[in-house]
Amino acid sequence: MAPVTTSLAERLAARTLELVDIASQSRDEARIAGHVLATLQSGGVLVRDAGDSCVLAGVTERGERPLVLLAGHLDTVPAQGNRPGLRDAGAVHGLGACDMKGALAVMIELALDRAARSGADPAGPARDAGFVFFGREELPFTDSSLGPLLERESALRGADLALVMEPTANVVQAGCLGNVNATWTFRGRSGHSARPWLADNAIHRAACGIAELAAIESVDHEAGGLLYREVVSVTQVAGGIARNVIPDVASALVNYRYPPGMGEAAAEHRLHALCDPHGELTIDAHAPSGAVASANAIAEDLRAIVGLPLEPKQAWTPVAEFALAGVDALNFGPGDPAQAHTRSEHVAVDALVRSYEVLARLLDRDAR
Repeated sequence: MAPVTTSLAERLAARTLELVDIASQSRDEARIAGHVLATLQSGGVLVRDAGDSCVLAGVTERGERPLVLLAGHLDTVPAQGNRPGLRDAGAVHGLGACDMKGALAVMIELALDRAARSGADPAGPARDAGFVFFGREELPFTDSSLGPLLERESALRGADLALVMEPTANVVQAGCLGNVNATWTFRGRSGHSARPWLADNAIHRAACGIAELAAIESVDHEAGGLLYREVVSVTQVAGGIARNVIPDVASALVNYRYPPGMGEAAAEHRLHALCDPHGELTIDAHAPSGAVASANAIAEDLRAIVGLPLEPKQAWTPVAEFALAGVDALNFGPGDPAQAHTRSEHVAVDALVRSYEVLARLLDRDAR
């Protein structure tokens, strides 16, 4: 592999900082989508506004070469006093730098580079590349703009592989967990706190149910030769109206993560079995798990280039949305997962360069 050049590192770092400084909290992606569109157009990239704050570059009707999609979301979680961004010698800091404006910078620079080299090689690249920019990924699954985009753009569904550029620290991660959010309601009977025996304390009922749920250990499941961890957690608790009133209702928010291979109905049945003995469970949102793309030739090439073992993705990602559309997908991006959504979020410049070089090699020639 060619040595890291200062110019490439500088371009990637500058592009990342440029994107960090554009506010793009979920549902407010129009400005950054327009910026990406204009940047690619000015660089001669075949690009278009695909509606609903989505931008597609290099995606046309299927040609003779294999088609690889690089996919990245434009939105971020809310700011934590970490915008505007800043640079130091080794990293770009700021909201979304890791998740996933560093990855967007890699995508943009790859698209610009391919456009600049178009026609220079009569044989052309080994693989066609499509660049998919979309919004609302940080919101519940049903709010994402990617699913509807995949429905209305048939060319995307014909891809040979999609790489979702979520933070993976440049490790290839397969599949993704299913994600269920639910409300657990506990009911009792209100009364005066001086005479609690005349009441039925809903918070006490909740405490018993939550304690039992907390005692459940995580369970490892094998899928595609990888181990995924099934976990359930209470993330919020609410109840009570006054210091001297025994509450008749309390509630908890529950988050359940389940492995590839477990169906949506089975996952909901499992969660009900855990929670129903103590209270009423209502499913609020459900994002299905993503299949493990274990028999994809381009995926094998990517793993060979990276030179590290395939890992499971212990989280939900848009890999699931591509899987629902019938497209093999993997997770691969420059961000460190430990930095995602943190106040001190940052991405290393060396990681941006590494991601760029791996993807350039994957797209330009067969690694086998």
